[in-house]
Amino acid sequence: MDAGLYIVGTPIGNLGDISFRALETLKEADLIMAEDTRHTRRLTNRYEITTHLMSCHKFNEVQRAEQIVERIQNGEAIAMVTDSGMPGISDPGARVVALCRETGVMVTSIPGPAAVTTAVALSGLGEKGFIFAGFLPHKSGGRKRDLLKWMEADLPVVFYESPHRLIKLLNEIEEHLGADRSLFVGRELTKKFEELSAGNPTEIRAQYEGRNVKGECVVIVKPAS
Repeated sequence: MDAGLYIVGTPIGNLGDISFRALETLKEADLIMAEDTRHTRRLTNRYEITTHLMSCHKFNEVQRAEQIVERIQNGEAIAMVTDSGMPGISDPGARVVALCRETGVMVTSIPGPAAVTTAVALSGLGEKGFIFAGFLPHKSGGRKRDLLKWMEADLPVVFYESPHRLIKLLNEIEEHLGADRSLFVGRELTKKFEELSAGNPTEIRAQYEGRNVKGECVVIVKPAS
């Protein structure tokens, strides 16, 4: 296996969604950099992968990036994964990739599942493309600013949201974008209790209010008619 950084897409929920090539890469790499080693170990144990794991998350990514480049320059093949989906897509990894490319070491990707493309496919709204906005800021001012920025977009806008802020986001969409704005919400995608909802903010809010909602959500805002 050639020295370099291998960006490996991993399942977003169902462990059966990993590719043969991803498994081969994780088995043959000299080291797996993982967002949360405990989480990734569930995947490696499932497929009897014994490659050593090391953490690489948002709090140590800059430091790890330098270590990764040095190890690659010394001839190692480093695989990088996050808890789910593709590294660097609203997840750690982008700074590692940037430094690797700046220093001229080999970078390649073993593509895999991503919540954004899974949700867009399920929504039926992606025929002409979409805008991926990732996570909104935590503070209300920043959230309002970003929502208003996308209000006139002529393509669906995709957001990631944590379950405990889903109701807050639905309220903000209703307030800033209008009560009649059409939405699609995907929760627990590819998992046993996958839940898909379509409607306006009031209709979707009624499905989630009073519940202990778990699992990261994908919210797609349809363009204004």
